[in-house]
Amino acid sequence: MKKGNKYLIFIILMSGLLSYGQMDQYRYKRLITEVDHQWHRLPLPDSIFGKVSGNLADLRIFGFTNTNDTIEVPYLLRIKSEKVNTRSLTFNIVNVSHNPNGYYYTFEMPTEVAIDQIKLEFKEKNFDWKVEVEGSQQQKQWFTLVNDYRILSIKNELTDYEFKTIGLPSSKYRYFRLLVKSDKKPNLISAQIFNNEIMDGEYKNYPVKVVKVDGNTAERTTEITLDLGKPVPIGSITLGVREQYDYYRPITISHINDSVMTDKGWKYNYTTLFSGTLSSLEENNFDFPSTIVQKMKITVHNGDNQPLSYPSIEVKGFLHDLVARFTTEATYYLVYGNDRASLPDYDIAQFSENIPTTLAPLKVGWEHEVKKPLSGNSPIFKNKAWLWGIMGLIIIVLGWFSFKMIRTKN
Repeated sequence: MKKGNKYLIFIILMSGLLSYGQMDQYRYKRLITEVDHQWHRLPLPDSIFGKVSGNLADLRIFGFTNTNDTIEVPYLLRIKSEKVNTRSLTFNIVNVSHNPNGYYYTFEMPTEVAIDQIKLEFKEKNFDWKVEVEGSQQQKQWFTLVNDYRILSIKNELTDYEFKTIGLPSSKYRYFRLLVKSDKKPNLISAQIFNNEIMDGEYKNYPVKVVKVDGNTAERTTEITLDLGKPVPIGSITLGVREQYDYYRPITISHINDSVMTDKGWKYNYTTLFSGTLSSLEENNFDFPSTIVQKMKITVHNGDNQPLSYPSIEVKGFLHDLVARFTTEATYYLVYGNDRASLPDYDIAQFSENIPTTLAPLKVGWEHEVKKPLSGNSPIFKNKAWLWGIMGLIIIVLGWFSFKMIRTKN
């Protein structure tokens, strides 16, 4: 039995070495302070985004206890983007009529509920109309909600663009009346009425360090190159256009994901973030999934039109937090920098409703490059083959010891 105890001690020591080897897979660490509750949120500093993997899979929180035990802290990544809860509402069309002003459609709501959006669908594929929307409680007195609101649809060999959604101030009436100011009957196929509950996100503006605007005569495009100075997570770009006249131009937003040095200089490969339309009818605010970006390109297809001018460009990204659960007193570190790491799978992801709504923020210290295990001791085995060899040896010794005990007992 004394030999058994020796083998057990040997196995424990080897297991500790293996855990330190796991820590050594991450290149950077930052000390986490002010851990004094079970649940905390950890705001991620911008400076780490150039050193983590693109999907943030290599973020880890490790702790070291006074007895040299290693703890991996479970967390959830929360991107504080804007949330929109859209609810489609039922209604009845109770009246269709027309007069010299145009064609009227009256919608009756079963109950008084606030609406803020009407989406229309017409048989016509090409039109340019002004509309008016009014609200009333008993169809006796009408109150104007929007007037001379422009809706548009253009479909041909070169263009496929439509804007048929009417935005309203949040309004609660029993009846809504739509006036399409057209000389010809606008064959309305369908209408949808919505209520949108918007939960504002938390974001920060990122200043653009370098802006370069080039016109490509051959391609009939304008290319706007942006450099943010460092990799940061962005999710929205707003283009300010100086021209006051009507326009609609196809637009593509992309970012550099790779570069190759050639005889003619650097060649950049781009990944598309957004494709859509730059239009005078809409707010030129383009949203896309949060992506870590430093350099990007905005391509506006002008066709035969004069290029537009862009006096202001706004880039913003939503704040990133880790929501983590701490159960043991220890010294904790945020570690990252491992392209081979996969996304962690923690139990708390299945019980997110149990996480408190109010969480105290933690602070992270300066970044340090990991040259040795996070405990402060140099790694005994730097080659991973040694670690696998030790694991195999542990299994063999444990099996031999178990077999010997069984034989002795028999």
